[in-house]
Amino acid sequence: MKNITREQLNAYRQCVAEANGITFSDTKTKFTVEPSIQQKLETKVQESSEFLSKINIVPVDEMSGELLGLGIAGTLASTTDTSKSKEGRETQDLTNMDSRQYQCVQINYDTHITYGQLDLWAKFPDFKKRISDLKTKRIALDRIMIGFNGTSHSKTSNRKTNPLLQDVQKGWLEQIRQDAPERHFKEETQGAGVIKVGKGQTYQNIDAVVYSAVNDFIATWHQEDTELVAIMGRDLLADKYFPLVNDIKQPTETMAADIIISQKRVGGLQAVRVPSFPKNTILITRLDNLSIYYQNGKNRRAIIDNPKFDRIEDYMSSNDAFVVENLDCVALIENLVFEDKPKAESTESVGG
Repeated sequence: MKNITREQLNAYRQCVAEANGITFSDTKTKFTVEPSIQQKLETKVQESSEFLSKINIVPVDEMSGELLGLGIAGTLASTTDTSKSKEGRETQDLTNMDSRQYQCVQINYDTHITYGQLDLWAKFPDFKKRISDLKTKRIALDRIMIGFNGTSHSKTSNRKTNPLLQDVQKGWLEQIRQDAPERHFKEETQGAGVIKVGKGQTYQNIDAVVYSAVNDFIATWHQEDTELVAIMGRDLLADKYFPLVNDIKQPTETMAADIIISQKRVGGLQAVRVPSFPKNTILITRLDNLSIYYQNGKNRRAIIDNPKFDRIEDYMSSNDAFVVENLDCVALIENLVFEDKPKAESTESVGG
C-alpha cells in the first residue's frame, strides 16, 4: 500500500471513529455503531435504490415481536343503531395488526478491498465516499435479493449452494407461501403444478393471469387500490408488448393501444421490474406493504488491516427482518409456463 493510500485510509477510519465516539485504534475491534450513524447508513442504503426508497425500512427495538402494522388494514365505515344495540358502536383498529411476529436475525455484510484497488482510488478527492458508496449499493442489492429469494435462515449460509442468498433470512415471498397460502396462485388446477399461458390456454397472456389474480386472490377491499403494482423480473418484461386482456393483436397495434393506457402495464397494473426477482413469478401488492426491519443499536462493525492477504477488511453486521405488513393485500403468482396449446386441443379462454 502506498503512503498516500495509507494516509487516505487512516483519515477514513478516523472519521468512522469520531462519528461513533471511539478512538482510532478501537475501529480495529468490533464496536457498536452509534444509533444516529446507523440511521444515516440505513438512509443511504435506502436512497441508493429506487425500489428500496418506495418500501419501508424502519427501526425496531426488540429482536422479535409483533409487526408494526404499517398501512391501513381494511374498511372502517359502519353504522350502528345505538338505541337497539347493547354492545354499542365498535371501533376498528386503524393499523394492520395481526398475530404474526417478526424475527430479526444477524446478517453479515462483510467486505474487503485490496491494497492495489485502494492505491488506484487514493488519488481521487472522494476516496472516503467511494468506499462508502460501494458498500452501500451492495447492501441494497443484497437486501433486495434476500427479500425476493430468501426461504430460510441458516446459522452458516452457503453462497455456493445458495447464490441468491436463499439461506440468509426468510424473505417476502416465502412469508406469503407459508403464512397466506390462500393468496398464493401456484397452479391453474389442483395438482397441475403450473399455470400455462399461451394461445388456446385458459390464460392467453400474463395480463389475463394478473387480472384474474387480483380478482381471485386479493381481498375485496384492496382490489381497486390504485397503488397496486405487478412486480416481476426481466424475463417477463423483456419481450412484453402489454396487450389488453387476452386481446390478441399484432405487436404494432398492441404497442399503440398500450401507450394510450400506460407504458408498462400488466393486467391493468403498473409493472415494476426489480433485480434478482425469481423467474416466471409475479408479486401483486402495494410497494409500501413491504418492509425491512432493522434492530436499533445492533449494528456492529470492525475495520481490520490484513497484510497477510494485502487487503482491508470491513466487518459489519445488522439484525434484519423482511416483513409483508398486510397479507390481505398480496397475490403471489408462480410456476408460469408459456406454451401454446395445439389447435385441436384449444378450449375457450378467459376473456376469449
